[in-house]
Amino acid sequence: MPLPRMLRVRQSFPDRAVKDIPATVAAELRSADFASKLKPGSSVAIGVGSRGIANIATIVRAVVDYWKSVGMKPFIFPAMGSHGAASPEGQAMVLGKYKINEETMGCPVRSQLEVVALGTTPEGITAYLDKLAYESDGVMLVGRVKWHTDFEGIIESGLYKMMAIGLGKFAGAQYYHTFAYKIGLGTMIRSVGRQVLASGKILGGLAILEDANHSTAQLTAVPVEEMEAREEQLLELVKSWQGHVPVQELDILILDEIGKEISGAGMDTKVVNRGVNGEYNPWQGPPKIHRVFVRDLSKDTYGSAVGMGMADVIHSRILPKIDWKPTQINSLTASSPSAIRTPVHFDTDRECLERFLPTVGKHDLSQVTIVRIKNTLGLVDLEMSENLRAEIEANPNLTIVEGPYDFPLDDAGNMLPLEASHGH
Repeated sequence: MPLPRMLRVRQSFPDRAVKDIPATVAAELRSADFASKLKPGSSVAIGVGSRGIANIATIVRAVVDYWKSVGMKPFIFPAMGSHGAASPEGQAMVLGKYKINEETMGCPVRSQLEVVALGTTPEGITAYLDKLAYESDGVMLVGRVKWHTDFEGIIESGLYKMMAIGLGKFAGAQYYHTFAYKIGLGTMIRSVGRQVLASGKILGGLAILEDANHSTAQLTAVPVEEMEAREEQLLELVKSWQGHVPVQELDILILDEIGKEISGAGMDTKVVNRGVNGEYNPWQGPPKIHRVFVRDLSKDTYGSAVGMGMADVIHSRILPKIDWKPTQINSLTASSPSAIRTPVHFDTDRECLERFLPTVGKHDLSQVTIVRIKNTLGLVDLEMSENLRAEIEANPNLTIVEGPYDFPLDDAGNMLPLEASHGH
């Protein structure tokens, strides 16, 4: 079956990158004056999550340096629910792969799973906090504010979510998601976040915002008394920067990889326009996408195949790479077992495409539209089928870099690497 010819395309987004991250962090934290709540020599627990946040080691080191500069004794703890296979060693390893360890941070990294109860919300949810963090003199959160993969609301993924699912460790994450299944994730996050704040243990947070280039675009110190309102404002802002696959409707989206460090759902649901339970095109705004083809797992997902179930077809190379223990723990803790269903799979990229091109409702298969991206963070460099040329040329943010060229397959029927595929 002849596959469409392709174009190499670059999508441009505004560059909002912070130029001096350590200086910006220091200025924000000094201005917020979190240290005024503590006596000199106090211990400060810094909660850090598991997402693939740009410049996270630089940001966290700057936070550590701030607390040291005001005479405090900081330590870092993982705030990541069930990630890292829900083990202390696994969660420390997740931080370590982001170069967050005692040597690079200049302070201890303490990973354990014991929690302390913080009372019960009006909805009947008991809030929990990492025991080491509870025993500190104060807790600071370092997290990215962004849209959530499972729902839409005025607070989604950010400091409030970290106070719930992150600070509650595995026990809390499992318990909270059970409530969320009944009352909704957004309601649960806000309810538990308020209860954690009421404990008086939280000093404040550093909200990280990223632009569509996956650059650190804003760093904002958020005091506890303003946290709810500020997070709503920050989410609205970062949503306005969000990148999308630049078409109105698409037959086949090819992802070279998915992974937990790319998105909590393996792939950003609001880029691929899928629900974690497999719903097709549930979100307003992104293009309507008929089929999703996933080619591989990222190396930094360490075998977690969460999100695989949202694909329509996968390459068989994925299957032997799956580590089912973290995959199952994370998916079942989040009450989303369908996210790890095994889709139909074939042994070559050519076969995956040839089997699925006829399923999109077009008799003339030369008119099947295809976009290929590395992953859902990589929306700058794309391959797009030549039959999308008119839409590309009408979009001032798109530039054709090269092509058209034959669909980039090697002799075995597998796709050439995205960065080397053009011109073949």
